[in-house]
Amino acid sequence: MASHRKLIGVVAGAAVVAVAAVALPLFQPWRLVTDTVVDEALPGAVPTVAPSLMTTSSKAPPTISGEPSSTLVPSKDAGPAVLSKGTFVTHEHDTSGAVSIVRLADGSRILRLQDLDTSDGPDLEVWLSDAKVVEGKAGWHVFDDGKARSLGQLKGNKGSQNYVIPSEVDLGDFSSVSIWCNRFNVSFGAAELKT
Repeated sequence: MASHRKLIGVVAGAAVVAVAAVALPLFQPWRLVTDTVVDEALPGAVPTVAPSLMTTSSKAPPTISGEPSSTLVPSKDAGPAVLSKGTFVTHEHDTSGAVSIVRLADGSRILRLQDLDTSDGPDLEVWLSDAKVVEGKAGWHVFDDGKARSLGQLKGNKGSQNYVIPSEVDLGDFSSVSIWCNRFNVSFGAAELKT
């Protein structure tokens, strides 16, 4: 009888170890209590080389006007322009913050997450989508139903961060942004983009 109980204990222990070996990497439960904070600045004015003036100081050799100088000056039309923006709603996990699509002075575009606050999780990405943002559980799984474009892995679950939007992406095809969990095919939070 004692050996039978011992065998049951060994089998139960092996089952627990086997379940843990599969479940821990899949669910990564420790991420419920971890945070990754990323605070990137919004790319601003593009530095340009200012022409130097002719100098005749005895301390420095003369330079000819138009030679490159190490002084960086913002260009006149440098400055980001917001093309669309939105505010996150909660889906699978409490999510808050703002999102905007910004055209930079050089014509490139970024998606900017501002003051994002969501849960950490496995395999999170930032997605552009054509799905309508629906609050509550009905909106959790819609972002992979139609057209979607990943802008890459979520850099941090808290803070402000930038994601490059490739030049070939037609922003007219997308009306929302989702913090998407590939592991479980669920949105942590999403925002409707409005011009």
